[in-house]
Order: sequence, then structure tokens, then C-alpha cells
Amino acid sequence: MSGTPERPLRADAARNRARLLDTATEVFATRGIGVPTEEIARAAGVGVGTLFRHFPTKEALLEAVLVRKLETIAVRAAQLPAETAPAEAFFDCLRLVVEQSAGKTEFAQALAAAGVDAHATLREATTAIRARLSELLAGAQRAGAVRPELGPPELIALLIGTTTAMEHLGDDASARERVFAVLFDGLRPPGGIRA
Repeated sequence: MSGTPERPLRADAARNRARLLDTATEVFATRGIGVPTEEIARAAGVGVGTLFRHFPTKEALLEAVLVRKLETIAVRAAQLPAETAPAEAFFDCLRLVVEQSAGKTEFAQALAAAGVDAHATLREATTAIRARLSELLAGAQRAGAVRPELGPPELIALLIGTTTAMEHLGDDASARERVFAVLFDGLRPPGGIRA
């Protein structure tokens, strides 16, 4: 490390990087992570050289997409308490985490196979999301909308299980809604507040 600060990207380079991330996110979500980088570059309307200037390897692109997804979750989760009541904010955040985490396991496995420690890369965003979930859980419990005995470790375990279950359901929207209904009903105390 040289000790000199990293120079910000030029405006056109920043736009290209953002477009590549947007395109890669969409392509990976719809077609899987096996799509060649050349196809992603073509879909983004840039040359493959531009893609590799921003992301020297496919793993670097996968990592950037995954980090961006988690950062997006963290930002949105931070906004929820100001927009809705505690119970609604909590349940909206759970839905957000589950929906946005789709495919995370596939990404993490591909990165691990390439020798990339995805957990280290994602630690900051994951920590922010867990902190926000803990705050939202406490607020929903104070409002009487969530079982008081539920703690953050159990909540994280439920989210991991639900995310995995959703991956098995694929695109069956009605089945996904039934899973959310079961999860949400199980989190509420008998006679608790509905969000």
C-alpha cells in the first residue's frame, strides 16, 4: 500500500462501473452466476476491457455485486424506522433481507471455491444489517408485535432458514407469500399487534 489516497473515478468511469454492477446484478439473478463476463459487458454496453479495468476477475465482479446487495439492504433497513411504525418496520425489514439475500449462498460458494473469503469482505455490511435487525426487533417487541423471548441469534437463524427455503421455491410468488405468513405469524405473540 502506497499510503496515497485512492483517486475518485472519473464521472464516465463511475457510470460504467455502476452500469456494470446493475447489469451483473440483473444477469446473475435471472440467469445464474455462470454467465460469462463477456456477456455481462455486452449487456452493459461496454467492452470487456472496461469490465476488467473495474473488476479484474469474475470473482471480483461477484464480490462487488454481493457487497452492493448487502449495502443496499443496510441502507434501506436504516430508513425503515423513520417511515413506519415499529412493527411494520420490523416485518418490512425481514421481508427485505429475505428477498434481497436470494442467491447469496451461490455467490459465497463460488467465491470460496476461488479462494476468496466472502465473510471477511461482507463483515462490515453484515454487521450493520444485524445491528439494525436487533434495533428493529427491540422496537417491535416494545410495541407488543413480536414475542418477547425472541433474541437476535434466533432471529438470524430464522432468516437464514427462510432464505434457504425461498431459494427452493423459485419463482412461486404465492408459495413465497405463504412462507412469509407462517414466519410472521410465528414471530407474533398470541394476540400480538399485526403489521
